Amino acid sequence: MARYEMSEFEWSIIQPILPQKSRGVPRVDDRRVLNGIFWILRSGSPWADLPGRYGPHTTCYNRFYRWTKSGVWDLIMDTITDAYDGDIQMIDGTSVHHSAATLKKVTQIVIWDEAEAVLLQKSML
Repeated sequence: MARYEMSEFEWSIIQPILPQKSRGVPRVDDRRVLNGIFWILRSGSPWADLPGRYGPHTTCYNRFYRWTKSGVWDLIMDTITDAYDGDIQMIDGTSVHHSAATLKKVTQIVIWDEAEAVLLQKSML
C-alpha cells in the first residue's frame, strides 16, 4: 500500500456504498480514483500533479466534484465513522490554519509578570 492509499478494511467499507451509475463510458476503477483523490487531498498538490498511477487527473477531479455535489462524501464519512464505532478523530488543517492566521492579525497577546501588573495598576490610579 502506497502513501495516502486506503487499507483493505477501508476499501471493503467504502466499495458497497459508491454510486454504480455508468455515464456511458467504461467506468475507471473506483479504488484507483479514490486513492488519487486522497493523494491530492493529503499532499495539497494541484490536480495536474497527480501521479499517473491514479489515472488521468481530470477523471479524479470530475469524480471528486460530482460526488461532492451529490453527497457521496458525506455518506463515505458516515460509513467510515460507523465502521470504527465512532472512534475516529479528524481535523481539517485548513480551518485551523485560517483561525491561527486570523488570530495573529486581530489579537495581541501580552504576558505580564505579577510585578508589572502591580506597576500598571498603580500608574492607572
